Amino acid sequence: MIFSTQAIKKTFKTGEVSEEVLKGIDLSLAEGEITALVGASGSGKSTLLTIAAGLQSPSSGEIHFNGQDLSAMSQEEIREIRAGSFGFVFQAAHLVPFLTAEEQLLLMLETAKSALSKKQRREEATKILDSVGMGHRKNAYPASMSGGEKQRIAIARAIVHQPKLLFADEPTASLDSIKSHEVMKLLQSLTKTLNISTLIVTHDEDMLTYADRIISMKDGRLA
Repeated sequence: MIFSTQAIKKTFKTGEVSEEVLKGIDLSLAEGEITALVGASGSGKSTLLTIAAGLQSPSSGEIHFNGQDLSAMSQEEIREIRAGSFGFVFQAAHLVPFLTAEEQLLLMLETAKSALSKKQRREEATKILDSVGMGHRKNAYPASMSGGEKQRIAIARAIVHQPKLLFADEPTASLDSIKSHEVMKLLQSLTKTLNISTLIVTHDEDMLTYADRIISMKDGRLA
């Protein structure tokens, strides 16, 4: 397993009140697989995803990635791993409005400190845009794109630096059913082709047909 968590707990405090959102989670992810997290609102699935992705810290427990213990690292070390080895897709595409599709990907390569030359980065961006069916829109700005096109660009941006892990939080929630299936087919294809590990949070049961594993959460525990 390329990624695992051990006994992850997360407690949020509001004044005198404490709420334990995650209650000892053991989770493992394998390469080339899509793992879907499902559960009612408030079950803790999005909190687990953001902790696994290094976007927030657990209250206790361990996170292991590629033989490294992330829970023992500094925030700066985690940021470097996140930038170079993790990809993110969210409900909203969060594209930079003044950058073209190609420039969105080039910015990601710069953030990930890619060793590629400027020419190689452009070639890689073109290749990835072609792979998600958006090569013809590489010079387009977000304002001229449909919701489905924006999400495809967001996926391309998430994988252009060849991450080991891809985290997707409700990636189809803002799309209609046709576009949702298109996006999930794309994520499934990329997961297999690039041999990455994809963790998805979703409420849409129709999207579960694309998952290799389905894990249910209830009240902060894996059901």
